Amino acid sequence: MTHQPDIQHYAVSVVGKDRPGIVAGITEVLFRLGCNIADSSCTMLAGEFAMILIVSHPRPFGKGRLFEELKPVCEGLGMSLAVRTLHADETERQEAGGEICMVSVYGADQPGIVYRVTRELAGLGINITDLNTKLIGTEAEPVYVMMLEAALPDGQTPEGLEALLGDLKKELNVEIGVRVITPVSL
Repeated sequence: MTHQPDIQHYAVSVVGKDRPGIVAGITEVLFRLGCNIADSSCTMLAGEFAMILIVSHPRPFGKGRLFEELKPVCEGLGMSLAVRTLHADETERQEAGGEICMVSVYGADQPGIVYRVTRELAGLGINITDLNTKLIGTEAEPVYVMMLEAALPDGQTPEGLEALLGDLKKELNVEIGVRVITPVSL
């Protein structure tokens, strides 16, 4: 029987002005330290770059060492850094109970679209697993686009959700569509 090492997980967040080399600089430190990247998300928003990584490392290894090794690279890149130790229950994969859907919202840019749609979904017990927004169109006629990946609770259907969002669609004067995301088997 082989002994499995005791693994500690950390959430690493890096945010700052976009420039080439951010991902390479951060991941070089993680590689040098022997960290494994379990999950990651990186995106650029209006010239700001944000990344969040879930990394693991066998114990003994501490959050302080991870922070101190990443800090000079982040400072050199002009990025802010946060490191948080994750508890065991925070590292378990959360499987969705129902269907995974893509909710798309298109309409004239106006305050409150994200809040109103996400509040409605939360009220229905729907968990948002990913959310992206952007402006498209022209400066004279901007169109706000929001794409949400959401886990529907058992018993909820994409068609039912789209119907439940009908009043909000009219109130905000936006188009709202819901479609199933087909899981891919590896």
